[in-house]
Amino acid sequence: MKFKDLLEWKNIYRGMMVGAADLVPGVSGGTIAVLLGIYDRLLDSIGNFFKHPVKSIQFLVPLGIGAGLVILMLSSTIEFLLEHYPQPTNFFFLGLILGILPYLLRQADHRTNFKWQHYTVVAAATAFVIFLGLFQGEESTKIITELTLSSGIFLFFSGWVASMATILPGISGSFVLLILGAYSTVIAAVSNLNIAILIPVGLGVAIGFIVSSKAISYLLHRFPAYMYAVIIGLVFGSIFIVFPGFQAGVAQGIISLVTLGAGFAVATLLGNTEHTDEKEF
Repeated sequence: MKFKDLLEWKNIYRGMMVGAADLVPGVSGGTIAVLLGIYDRLLDSIGNFFKHPVKSIQFLVPLGIGAGLVILMLSSTIEFLLEHYPQPTNFFFLGLILGILPYLLRQADHRTNFKWQHYTVVAAATAFVIFLGLFQGEESTKIITELTLSSGIFLFFSGWVASMATILPGISGSFVLLILGAYSTVIAAVSNLNIAILIPVGLGVAIGFIVSSKAISYLLHRFPAYMYAVIIGLVFGSIFIVFPGFQAGVAQGIISLVTLGAGFAVATLLGNTEHTDEKEF
């Protein structure tokens, strides 16, 4: 077997896109994974890691490398863009989210498979995300820089909860960290390579991925229509979280519309080219 065949190296750039999304509160890495057509394999590779370690490593290692690289490279950049150019930046991510909805509706074949109870689930999932959005901005400004027993436990469980949210399309792990009050701490730790702070977060993320992926994978295969309804509702609800409103200024509005269109175009292009050779859920 050739070295290039040991790992799926094309997953590096896919991991970079998932990682970039997870840096932004309100944008879900799970949504991008669905868009790229790797969501089902991601759940299977994480949930069955100990059962099929070689296949899981082949898939997950390049994905993790890509996500890790982009988080290290872009954490400061995205933080800068969101601070100084929040409207155009958020409109780009808004375009990505809008671009995946038609794809999800086609995959769900909602006109055939959805009945009133499924649309009720869509509405409930949408309302749930909007409800969470009411707590956005409540994060403490205190950044943890030194690890103690209490802060380590807090960061561990923050990583755990954020990872479970990340796996579900429409729920952003960064957004959950923001609500829990850990987002600024994690971003600062990544930017400054504060390993002591990142270790408990990373352990929580790893355990959360393993535990939640099995449950979500089971539900996707056992109740696909209902799970599509949940995912569509979560993704739709995230639109209200990411939407930044309109600031005064014609130029700012035009730039934001351009970035919105760019995000939608990227989502449509990726959805049309990526998912055709991947296993669908």
